[in-house]
This record gives sequence, C-alpha cells and structure tokens, in this order.
Amino acid sequence: MIKINDFSKSFTIHHLNQTREAVSGVTFDVKKGEFLGIVGESGSGKSTILKSIYGTYKPTTGAVTYASESFGDVDLHSITDRALIQLRTKEIGYVSQFLKVMPRTTTLELVINSMLEMGIDKDTAAVKAKETLRHFDIPEALWHNYPNTFSGGEKLRLNIACAVVKNPRLLLLDEPTASLDEKSKLKVRETISKLIDNGTTLIGIFHDLEFMDGLCTKVYDMNTKSLEERAV
Repeated sequence: MIKINDFSKSFTIHHLNQTREAVSGVTFDVKKGEFLGIVGESGSGKSTILKSIYGTYKPTTGAVTYASESFGDVDLHSITDRALIQLRTKEIGYVSQFLKVMPRTTTLELVINSMLEMGIDKDTAAVKAKETLRHFDIPEALWHNYPNTFSGGEKLRLNIACAVVKNPRLLLLDEPTASLDEKSKLKVRETISKLIDNGTTLIGIFHDLEFMDGLCTKVYDMNTKSLEERAV
C-alpha cells in the first residue's frame, strides 16, 4: 500500500543560511493490512517520514507512492492539493501528540464531523461518536466542552478518537501513547487491534517498544536502515 524509495528530507534554515539533513536513505514498503513500527533515537527523522507520507513535507529526494482507492497508485507529492485533501478526508488518518481543532467546536462535534466527512448520516455518526468517546474514557460531562480546556492526555485520546472512528485505509501514528496512563494505553492497543482485524494498514512511532510487541508485523530501524519482519 505504501512504498518509500530512497527517501531523504533536508530543511533550510534561512536566517543561518544553512541546510540540514533530517533523514536520508530510507526505503521500505508496507503491504495492505500490515503494521510497520518505526524505531530510532530522538532526532533520527521518524516523524519527518510520517509527515512526508501525510503530505505535510515534500521529500528532497525519493518518492512516496500510495495505492489509493480513489486514484490508484499515486505519488503523494505530485498529486494536486485537492486530491491530497480528498485522500486525507477519506483514506489516510494521522494521529500526533498534539490536537489542532477548529475554535468553538465541541468534543462531540469533532468526532461527529470526522464521520460526516466520510458521508455517514448524522444520526449514525452521533451514536458511533458517543460509543468512541466512552471507549476512550472521555467523560460525558466533557462532550459539549471545547477541547482547548482539556489536559494533554484528554486531548490525545480525543485526537485518536477522531482518527480511528473513520476506519481509515491507512493510519499514521506519531507517538499516540506519549502522555497516556497504562489504562489509556490499553484502550489504544485494543483499538489498534480492531483496526488491524478490519484491514487497516498502520505505520507508527512508539518510544514504548513493549507496546509494539504482538502488534507490529514489521519494524524499520532508523539507525541501521533495516527492515525486520515480526511474528504476531
């Protein structure tokens, strides 16, 4: 479903007149239904890869090819902005440690809107949204609040809820358990297992390597630039 070929990314720091390489020499592929975990020390470029798959960054060299349902095989950095937005809306989900939301949108509205984008009717979306919020232990008392008042852990759980409720074909996870307690981590693990069972393809970054045991089918090591198959 995803092919990364000889990927590199550099950033220009204009006020210093410098160019710094964030990551280079990355090649791997992920088949439909697989879960690839990316490991490596901080600053090795793990998040840069995920953001490049999502289309936030454009690679300096190499290609990121995605087997989409809407357009067939596409280079995610040569398609139009409109096509990329459609893929993000319908097929590709992204979960980061940080929640960015529209102002004056309540918690419940955020999750409902995620499903409305998929063409799900409002009544069905409302029922599913409430089920998902309960699953991630977001109290009903907060459903009609604005998330900018939430704790870091509550924001992260909401971010995950908005992404997984759409059952995306491809889900990118950038440290999705970073600020969660053990109970919440188990909820995330249970949800990931269900997504895998439903055929979702996943690429994730986790510093908690034990969390990945029994979930990932492949692990890519940023230090050695090697891909290892894992038994699930």
